[in-house]
Amino acid sequence: MDEQLFFKKLNNLCTSKEIFYFLSSLEVMSDTMASGALQRISEVEVDDNGLKNPGLLENEVFRALCFQFEYESSKLSNAGLLNALQALIKLRVDPQSTLMASLLSESEERLGKGQLTAGNLCALGESLLELEGPSCATLEQIVNHMQDKDIERWSPREIVMVYKILQVTVREGKQCQKLLNRLNCVTLRTVSQLSPNFLSVILNSLVVLRQTRAIPLVTALCKHSVRHVPYFTDHELVNVLEAFLYFGQKVRTFTEALERHIPQSILTMHPQTVSKVMQYCCKKMILSKPIFDAVAEGFISNADRLTTDQIAAYVIPFGTLNYLPPSASSLFRKLETVLHTRLRHFQPHTLLNLLHSCVLIQRYPINFLPKIFSPYFLQKLQAQPPGLNRVVLSQLTQLFLTVTLECPFYEGPKLLSKYQVKAFPTLQSSPDVHLFKRVKTGLLYLLKKRIYFASEVSTPYFYVLDIEIKLDEEGFVLPAAQVEEVHRRIAVCVDGQNRFCAHSHNLLGEEAIKQRHLQLLGYEVVQIPFFEIENIQNTRKMADYLQKKIFPCTYGLSN
Repeated sequence: MDEQLFFKKLNNLCTSKEIFYFLSSLEVMSDTMASGALQRISEVEVDDNGLKNPGLLENEVFRALCFQFEYESSKLSNAGLLNALQALIKLRVDPQSTLMASLLSESEERLGKGQLTAGNLCALGESLLELEGPSCATLEQIVNHMQDKDIERWSPREIVMVYKILQVTVREGKQCQKLLNRLNCVTLRTVSQLSPNFLSVILNSLVVLRQTRAIPLVTALCKHSVRHVPYFTDHELVNVLEAFLYFGQKVRTFTEALERHIPQSILTMHPQTVSKVMQYCCKKMILSKPIFDAVAEGFISNADRLTTDQIAAYVIPFGTLNYLPPSASSLFRKLETVLHTRLRHFQPHTLLNLLHSCVLIQRYPINFLPKIFSPYFLQKLQAQPPGLNRVVLSQLTQLFLTVTLECPFYEGPKLLSKYQVKAFPTLQSSPDVHLFKRVKTGLLYLLKKRIYFASEVSTPYFYVLDIEIKLDEEGFVLPAAQVEEVHRRIAVCVDGQNRFCAHSHNLLGEEAIKQRHLQLLGYEVVQIPFFEIENIQNTRKMADYLQKKIFPCTYGLSN
């Protein structure tokens, strides 16, 4: 039978029984046809759970096919040999059998003689990865042969396979950077042809191989991924999100695509994928209400089936980005129920991060604080990385300050002073230098002398004030150094973009709790957000703005 007609008929058959009946009607088959038949059998008889019908391996027609490949391997074409090897691996034929040994031996002999084309090398590499895993020594031999091949005409499938092989053989890519540079250039020209799976595999390989210089390719792949968001599997989407995070990519249309996809898919998505979506939003400071609202609903429905790490990954971003979804009451009621039943299963640092995120948005874990402040729990925190570093001590201190200021009815254990920091770290929330300078220049113009305000002021309450202004009982501005007759203290918060969610006027949780606590400590908090002053052109207009914000009625300077 003509090969073209053979494959046309073969591809219309949907069961191994039909395929065996068809094959038994033929008197002669080429090795290409025989290997194609094995591949078609593997396509219809193998699913995610493995081989549907193990009994087919004993079928007479199947065994006759295998006999041909086992005893005539040296006569096979490269395509017939490697296609048969791939199909038999997929059909779970015993790797130790004489059939598999014969095919592998013949493949490796041809590899050693340099008889395999680029496509053959990819097919052999794929088989060896499946059969022996990353530790297979022959993979490096395949990579060495690829160095000499012309990769300009490789198909997307061959390109993807080379990335997969390089990923497991060279890791950081230092040994094969020249090949990778060529591969990255060729791939850049084929981005538009890549399927969701191919795009995901390549991005994952670029991360593993640390290809930080391949930014044009990464950018093109990330932009192209937007159209594939609805079609990615869970695993593929995780790979893409990890690449966005690793390479620091910002593609707004990608987030918009997620916003359309996540609400429709939240109940069927794997929890690890949802966790990665929330990590992406949290790291990028993206407050996406459609995503967060959907994740809140997903948590309420599925919390009992989540691991402790997944519970934390779902909930912590709400505190970090300072957002309460419409279902907040149900969300935190469910969280409390889960904590009551599974508290002892949480790793100490995971639990602390989770409870700290709750107080950022005024959800107070009163019932669990006695455990957090207990010496036993603090010892466990210290024993596990990162131990009791400054960030961890700051979280403990802020929890303690929160219950002191916002939960006066709390009567449980207190946090011992040796575990309290003297000041919260300000590295991430330090004021925007350019913005800060403009505000100070405007204040100096307004108040005439620098002595009437202080900047970056440490307080006894752990917080550092951007600017502090003191007033006496009659409303006159006092010198900043004066400690007597101070009737009012104004805390001016110069809030640059780094204190807000991305593309938003929503304060981050850390800044929101700071301003809330300062008010409870008796300060008058005046917020100077970047979006109100970024278009103010000169010092006089800045001074007018500051006068209206800080002294809305009137003011004077003390003698």
